[in-house]
Amino acid sequence: MIGMDVLVVGSGGREHALAIGLSQSESVSSVHCAPGNAGTSIVATNHNIPVSDIDGIVNLAIDLGVSLVVVGPEAPLVNGLSDMLRGESIPSFGPHSEGALLEGSKTHAKTVMESLGVPTGRFERIDEIDSIEESLDSFTPPWVIKRDVLAGGKGVTVTSSREGALDALRNAIQTDGFVLIEEHLSGEEASVLVIMDESGYVMLPASQDHKRVGDNDEGPNTGGMGAYAPAPVATASVLARTRYEIVEPMHHYLRNSEVPYRGCLYIGLMIDEDGAPSVVEFNVRLGDPEAQVTIPLIKSDLGLTLLAAAQGNLAEFEVEFKNVHAATVVLASEGYPGNVSSGRVIQGWDSTIDEGQVLGFVHLAGAKRNDSGELISTGGRVLSATGIAPTLGEALDASYQIIEGIDLEGSHYRGDIGFRALP
Repeated sequence: MIGMDVLVVGSGGREHALAIGLSQSESVSSVHCAPGNAGTSIVATNHNIPVSDIDGIVNLAIDLGVSLVVVGPEAPLVNGLSDMLRGESIPSFGPHSEGALLEGSKTHAKTVMESLGVPTGRFERIDEIDSIEESLDSFTPPWVIKRDVLAGGKGVTVTSSREGALDALRNAIQTDGFVLIEEHLSGEEASVLVIMDESGYVMLPASQDHKRVGDNDEGPNTGGMGAYAPAPVATASVLARTRYEIVEPMHHYLRNSEVPYRGCLYIGLMIDEDGAPSVVEFNVRLGDPEAQVTIPLIKSDLGLTLLAAAQGNLAEFEVEFKNVHAATVVLASEGYPGNVSSGRVIQGWDSTIDEGQVLGFVHLAGAKRNDSGELISTGGRVLSATGIAPTLGEALDASYQIIEGIDLEGSHYRGDIGFRALP
């Protein structure tokens, strides 16, 4: 299909990456975003409808007459956005609400993996505070404690402190009524994003996120401080095992569900010293910042790729990839991942690099224009500086060249993105 109008749902760096990729697709004539951000407004038309307004987004898609809706964040998927869009015969890239439970409920995800024999850590559900001590004793520290809710990547506590574990477990039970405790998996993490529908699937190049706020993976977890792709830790052997031990059984399960899964299955992997992959978690959408480094690697028309999956025809469409590397470094507001300082002017964000095979640019996230037209910070992760180049080192150099030229009072970023992959 040529001349598509596409609606992207969301307001972060992931949605800016999607908007850029779709705007560069020959199949796409216009891109719309709801609500979008200052970055998406450059390549798309923003509509001030929050992701929580499911009815408003559906009505917008109808009014615009779009050929495709691409849903970025997880919450509207869990809340049934794709269900309602498909009820209006509008193709949606994003699973229905039942499929979205793989992210919406960690208990559900673990139960599915257990039933299919997908490798993952042992887990227990704790419903009573009186059971906490016994459950802690049945696992070896560090303890992994997960709330069974959408928590923006921050609902997980990993600690070797028994007191810290007790506090996290008690607080979760008091807040949610129950909590999960899981076996700690050791090794190196990677992310594999899989575009799938009932007809087939495509594994995108593996990436590696950097969750901790500080260099050397120190400090609290965040929504992600940077990423790169392809990730060398995901060797051909690792990817083959991931395909046959994880992707194949999950695809068989999802394609045979009452409503087939159409969208992205994000597989958070832990790869042990023997190269054996296990699932840390599933997400039901493109990752952020993983999207910023995987979308630029897709050589095929992005609009047609996502439409094929949304319509259940992915097996008929060949997806090709570029032989390049991508890296992105996140610039965060002062205080992130805690209480952040917002409303500060951002300067130098619009610089770019275009040196033939080396590109550099910014994906905006927590930023907007003020009444004076200045770009100001509005959230924790403000933007990411992305580089694309023939080698990972060159891509990282481009990312850091751009981010070092950005001025935002009190901001911070990691200086070691990609350190595991560099010699």
